[in-house]
Amino acid sequence: MIGGVITVVGLLVTRMPDASAFAPLSLPERLALPEGTAARAVTAGNGWFAVVTEDDRILIFNGDGSLRQELAVAPAP
Repeated sequence: MIGGVITVVGLLVTRMPDASAFAPLSLPERLALPEGTAARAVTAGNGWFAVVTEDDRILIFNGDGSLRQELAVAPAP
């Protein structure tokens, strides 16, 4: 049983990805939301950021913070 635990720990240690292999996420200093808009949720992708607003819109920003696209979210029927 001890040999099995040692084997599992050894596999975990050798198979875990190196943290330095992943590039750190660089966030823009600020994102300029439209006037009167409040953010409900934010997510990030490779070179873009998405902000879900309280007025049911999704704002897609480029990595530099400029607005790329705006989508309206329709309520479910």
